[in-house]
Amino acid sequence: MAQVGDVAAYILEQCGEMTAMKLQKLVYYSKAWHLVWDNAPLFNDRIEAWANGPVVRALYAQHRKRMNVAAGDIDGDSSRLTQDERETIDAVLKFYGKLKAFELSDLTHSERPWLDARGDTPPGAPSSALITDDAMYEYYDGLVGA
Repeated sequence: MAQVGDVAAYILEQCGEMTAMKLQKLVYYSKAWHLVWDNAPLFNDRIEAWANGPVVRALYAQHRKRMNVAAGDIDGDSSRLTQDERETIDAVLKFYGKLKAFELSDLTHSERPWLDARGDTPPGAPSSALITDDAMYEYYDGLVGA
């Protein structure tokens, strides 16, 4: 199984430097859709429902205090990804990759996994609530049939 750094490194290799927020959201969507398409997690690191959307804390630790992130800033090796994992990420990048960071953040704010994990946490307030794999699978799998 891939590590979150491997996924992030691949995204940055494919797209080039981007904001940390955009990277976080693309990593989130990559995991969500891999759960649906391959019925398996892309990586095991927890995703938390932060104020600006889903965040992988382990990835955040690597880019903390950086507005923009490049491939060399991340401890990961994209060569560890399987062909199926790359195909998932490529599909995510094709669909979500052209969106700006704030558009991705707004999108996650309208979707059940983040909303449910946040619960009654006030807007803008810190939260480390877990967005579960089950919640992501259930929501995004429901979009496929919609």
